[in-house]
Amino acid sequence: MTNDELARQYPRLFHMAEAGVWPSIQRHGLLSTSALLDLFEVRGQRRVAIEATRRPENITLQHPKHGTAVIRDQKPMTDSALRKCLQDGLQPQDWYRLLNRYVFFWLSRVRLERLLGARAYRSRRHTILEVDTTRLLAARVDAILLAPINTGSTIFAPQPRGRRTFLPISDYPYEAWRQKRGAKHAVVELAVRESVKGIGDFVVQVTEVGRAEPSKILFARD
Repeated sequence: MTNDELARQYPRLFHMAEAGVWPSIQRHGLLSTSALLDLFEVRGQRRVAIEATRRPENITLQHPKHGTAVIRDQKPMTDSALRKCLQDGLQPQDWYRLLNRYVFFWLSRVRLERLLGARAYRSRRHTILEVDTTRLLAARVDAILLAPINTGSTIFAPQPRGRRTFLPISDYPYEAWRQKRGAKHAVVELAVRESVKGIGDFVVQVTEVGRAEPSKILFARD
């Protein structure tokens, strides 16, 4: 797959964050869990617990300089299911550490809306970032990987996953997945290593949604 093909097929990317965090994201960028722990100077056993074990609930961080940040839960995964589907000798803690090094985007609005409607999240407000794919590729293409599954979920029939689940754009077997699932679902996730600094340069719109309340536009590019 080429960068142009990716941008043409998926012109917009979607990221779901906790309500109220847009000012912090504007200030620091969109950070992976590990990058956020670096910024908030979280160390020792608390860091190990956040990075290498499942998070059943959101975790709120406080910092005297940086304020408040929220690390999202990992409700859709379990250790027992991961042990059944992990490959390459990986253990659940390895998978958690790997995921925590990336910032994730959906390539389909349908996937985003499915997550928003899930039982664990439908009663809460969320901040949705809609990102221009071409702009993001131009800035961070060397840090971008693609995945054919929801790597943070083991609900229902857990899909096999391992060291080759995430692949660079040029190595991604798009045609094979297109023939199997159709173009809209040939790529499920786009992951960016560590962070997306200057996220305001790539965002098309930021909206607060959820809890059966009216949506609120927080930012819209002219």
